[in-house]
Amino acid sequence: MKNKGTALLLLAAIIFLSAARVCYGNSAEPPSVTFIVPNAPEDLEISVDTGGTIQKAEKNEFVFESHYTLYSHDLGEDIPVFLIRTTGGKINYNITIDEFPKRYNNIYTLDLKEQTLSEGKSWARSVILVTLRIIFTLLIEAIVFRLFGFRERRSWFIFILINLVTQGLLNIWINTFPFSDYQLYLTMILAEILIIIAEETAFLLLLKEHKRFRIAFYVLAANVISFQLGGYIISALSY
Repeated sequence: MKNKGTALLLLAAIIFLSAARVCYGNSAEPPSVTFIVPNAPEDLEISVDTGGTIQKAEKNEFVFESHYTLYSHDLGEDIPVFLIRTTGGKINYNITIDEFPKRYNNIYTLDLKEQTLSEGKSWARSVILVTLRIIFTLLIEAIVFRLFGFRERRSWFIFILINLVTQGLLNIWINTFPFSDYQLYLTMILAEILIIIAEETAFLLLLKEHKRFRIAFYVLAANVISFQLGGYIISALSY
């Protein structure tokens, strides 16, 4: 590589980002129900009434939405009544779910305005989140691609084509996952290994602008960096 300083900087960034992420071991999550609430008010609370005992849902906030999760030990054995409330009193109603469709990881989307509950993630939400994740990933890997000295139009066409295929498939697959960071992170590691193998093969076969070592090192660097930063993107946008 002509610019040795750039190569060393990228290598340092890869090592730093790889070491910076902390993993925590834990047992699998118990059966649960999660409510996706787009643009939820800050003081919105979702609780469950199981015959006199009221349990407040665990809340996780993201850029465009909030998630409210209750676990099997909160729900009891009777048909649960979910209490939708804001502390200011502007929202106040109940929703009952007669039967959960799954044993584990039930997901619903709650429309506060219409006071309706629909099973699963909305189609529009999935399209927006998948598109945003692909765009962010392409931007990250495009910066690395340019730093590695790729300039030819043909090289950029190959870059866009390969990444649209691999990142598109990856992010569509991510969208099918229940909200479990434990499961997602472990399977994403395996998926990233498969993507590196596929991209190494494709780029080495198709790219002609530089030597094979530079191409192979680019694929490794780009995927390690995008994997690390992609985790932070998912933590902000959800999936």
